[in-house]
Amino acid sequence: MSYSILSIAYPLTEVGLDAVGGSEQILTLLDGAITRAGNHSFVIAAAGSVVQGTLIASPAANGQLDDELRRWGQRIHRELLADTLQRYPVDLIHMHSLDFHAYIPDSDIPVLATLHLPPSWYPEWIFRHDRPRFYLNCVSFSQQRNCPPCPYMLPYIPNGIDIPHFDHRTAKQNYVLALGRICPEKGFHFAMRAARMAHRELVLAGEVFPYAAHRDYFRTEIEPLIDQQRSFVGPVGLARKRRLLAEAGCLLIPSTVPETSSLVAMEALGAGTPVVAFPSGALPEIIDHGRTGFLVNNVEEMAAAIGQAASLDPEACRYSAQSRFSADRMIQRYFDVYAQIAATVRPTTAGAGVLKKFHGEARIA
Repeated sequence: MSYSILSIAYPLTEVGLDAVGGSEQILTLLDGAITRAGNHSFVIAAAGSVVQGTLIASPAANGQLDDELRRWGQRIHRELLADTLQRYPVDLIHMHSLDFHAYIPDSDIPVLATLHLPPSWYPEWIFRHDRPRFYLNCVSFSQQRNCPPCPYMLPYIPNGIDIPHFDHRTAKQNYVLALGRICPEKGFHFAMRAARMAHRELVLAGEVFPYAAHRDYFRTEIEPLIDQQRSFVGPVGLARKRRLLAEAGCLLIPSTVPETSSLVAMEALGAGTPVVAFPSGALPEIIDHGRTGFLVNNVEEMAAAIGQAASLDPEACRYSAQSRFSADRMIQRYFDVYAQIAATVRPTTAGAGVLKKFHGEARIA
């Protein structure tokens, strides 16, 4: 028996293999696995998204992202959700969007909302919602630990990556890498200062989204630090990201907010590259201090750790990723949850359908 899963991305944001955001990358992995398992995958995401299931396209962002545009995107999502539920038989809605609370559908179809942000960034009422068949899950222990008591919170499911895809073996180069959305909370100016203090080249890769605060941060904090040794290369696709991660001496993650997970840290370890990071949120759950990277408290400690990263064994990094951060494991756990939720609204034997059809084929190549 096949299932129909409707996945919801953040409004105005594309999903696909080259997606920047963690929630979009997780949705992409699940969409592919759902489809390969013989189930029906529907995805509401911005036009230009690349999915293996059926894309229900919402408008892509055009111009500066502000509150008015976000509200417009939320309204479009509400309309697309209502229309999709009328047109297609949907067994479960999986919401990955960061503002899912603005368009929870008024229906009896089960909803699973995965929290990809720190709990305090969501309105408190989502943890005491009275909608029937509504469930939440977190992506790390530290994130769930910081959630208020919630009767419909499921066990957390750690994020995962396509391990073989990032196991790219090549000679290390002289640069260190920082990679992600260019915004104040990611603290990339700290990485640039640490690299300069350590007398090392740094490559900063990522997208400056058209939010006023993000553009101001880039102009005032990042641009003044760019020089012959510290370069900004802009957004990179999956293939180039894979090469940058494999060649880097280490990956720097100077985040100033409680990270709920870190796919890029997992990807770096999968490429045999140690990670030097501030101990924010779930990062201590990912980095084995002194073995697969270093947890540091300030720019000076980050600079010192850059010099020590070469002493760490790339194979220990790869082994950590392979044994702990497999997308196959993550997908199987989501499929188990899908089956359990679906069994609450279908005959008791129906829930086994999704579980039996997943065979660990999470590759995204």
